[in-house]
Amino acid sequence: MNVITPHADAAAAFAAQAKAARSAAHTLARLSPAVKEAGLRAAAAAIRRQEGAILEANARDLAAVTDRPASFVDRLTLTPARLEAMARGVEEVAALPDPVGAVLAEWTRPNGLRIRRVATPLGVIGMIFESRPNVAADAAAIAVKSGNALILRGGSESLASVTAIHAAITEGFAEAGLPEASVQVAPTADRAYVAAMLAGGGLVDVIIPRGGKGLVERVQAEARVPVLAHAEGRCHTFVHRAADLAKARAIVVNAKLRRTGVCGATETLLVDRAVAETHLPPIIADLAARGCSFRADAAARAICPELPAANAEDFDTEWLDAVLSVAVVDGVEGAIAHILRHGSEHTDAIITEDAAAAEAFLAGIDSAIGIVNASTQFADGGEFGFGAEIGIATGRIHTRGPVGPQQLTTFRYHVYGTGQIRP
Repeated sequence: MNVITPHADAAAAFAAQAKAARSAAHTLARLSPAVKEAGLRAAAAAIRRQEGAILEANARDLAAVTDRPASFVDRLTLTPARLEAMARGVEEVAALPDPVGAVLAEWTRPNGLRIRRVATPLGVIGMIFESRPNVAADAAAIAVKSGNALILRGGSESLASVTAIHAAITEGFAEAGLPEASVQVAPTADRAYVAAMLAGGGLVDVIIPRGGKGLVERVQAEARVPVLAHAEGRCHTFVHRAADLAKARAIVVNAKLRRTGVCGATETLLVDRAVAETHLPPIIADLAARGCSFRADAAARAICPELPAANAEDFDTEWLDAVLSVAVVDGVEGAIAHILRHGSEHTDAIITEDAAAAEAFLAGIDSAIGIVNASTQFADGGEFGFGAEIGIATGRIHTRGPVGPQQLTTFRYHVYGTGQIRP
């Protein structure tokens, strides 16, 4: 990879990489499933072989980090166990059914024309992400599996790590005969490169941002090409009057505290007024015992007076920390109203033994992912059986929820005739 200086023409660098990616995408779209699978398995093996080089690069990135929160450092840190999980994730994607060429629908017209709707790759994907270097491997695997070429632009804080991971992936792809430009990394952290990606210029088909709210909102505001993204994960868990209390206690603790910095972490707990007196205190006690702090509305504080009062912004906050907003609501409709007012259409869950209440909740929310009787932290492509994810989409166009290989395809039509002409 040629490294350019911050003063070099970042836009020209992007254009050159994007044109190479377009050529690679044309080849990838026609490769057999077996060749793509072999390339991904070789990439996973190369990640394992290059463990030392990747960890050394990651150590350089970590040494340069100052004045960043612990959650940021955790996302940036690679370990042998995390590298092994990265390699296994690539292999899991390799083993998935190939989405390219799948017949999505087929019908025959009265005139005898046979029409098929067939899955086809999107083309060239631009990925802009921050701090989490494992994203490079996940994204590369998903893009190639779905026949797309990928351009990665990581943050400056993870550039050494991403470059080392990319070198391993490229080594594996070369062994299997995949195009060299199937996956590329931006050769600079210059913001002008990002601006060129967002402009598109007909060179990129979709942009996927993965990072903090500021990054995602900038991409959504400035991109001239379609964007698959979510800005925030303001996720809710609602404890319904028909909830099993033991189940609710376990789920809420996991949904909030398993990993507080992921987008699927529950940020607001809603409790049905009908059971708030019995259910809220033990749930709060479980969370407090594990170091969680709270921001509660007046109804919750009337039951648990020790809870700090929530202010006007707290229910609109993605905490990404061991902090939980708490509110008491009136049944399913009250929970839905709260989520529609304060949620981000990411992931919202209900805990209940009432099947009708669960279906009413799912029908009433607009979230990309609705969950019944399970942790919101299952909002993850790997947990959905996608092997990994390239991100989570909360928009209305093309796809929603975890973005795996199938979600990085669009479709076209194949029409078969026997000599028909149109009158």
